[in-house]
Amino acid sequence: MYEYLTGLVADVTPAYLVIDVNGVGYLVYAANPFRFNSGEQAKIFVYQAVRDNDISLYGFATKTEKDLFTKLLNVSGIGPKSALAILATNDLQGLVNAIQNNSIGYLTKFPGVGKKTAQQIVLDLKDKLGQVETDNSLVAKMASNQTDPTANALLEEALAALSALGYTKNEIKKVKPQLKKTSAATTDEYLRLALKFLMKN
Repeated sequence: MYEYLTGLVADVTPAYLVIDVNGVGYLVYAANPFRFNSGEQAKIFVYQAVRDNDISLYGFATKTEKDLFTKLLNVSGIGPKSALAILATNDLQGLVNAIQNNSIGYLTKFPGVGKKTAQQIVLDLKDKLGQVETDNSLVAKMASNQTDPTANALLEEALAALSALGYTKNEIKKVKPQLKKTSAATTDEYLRLALKFLMKN
């Protein structure tokens, strides 16, 4: 079992990133791959999922995110894709508060999470989560250095990332006009804004 990978971020896509560790490229699924910059060195905490015919790696910027991911996987009805979608908002304290305060409506806004599953999350995790420190310095440190892409291209990448997380075409269609009215410098910023809009709708 891997704890983390340290290497060069060789590629970033809406669903995953590739990290080169001493010449070996690891494909790592991530809640928001655009938090990482292609061409930069990164330390990524990873969870290895082994199924009958598949071995996959899931990556996180912090140990806290990885710990929450593993706790979510222990909930009946939550798989890796749903767990990633839940963590994509990057509001870990908000997530913990929602679970501890039995906020079923908040939890059902995530793709793949119905009322029954949301209730199960609360039942299973309510007493297992302590205070979660959100690392705002990490967000600032990961400001993108992409080379002059157009705002439209960044927006389209963010929308593709939403699709990879499991949001429906209709959900994405609803937030697209709101995103077009905003200005963001990176795909990461557009994705964060989109997730905020989705949680408010």
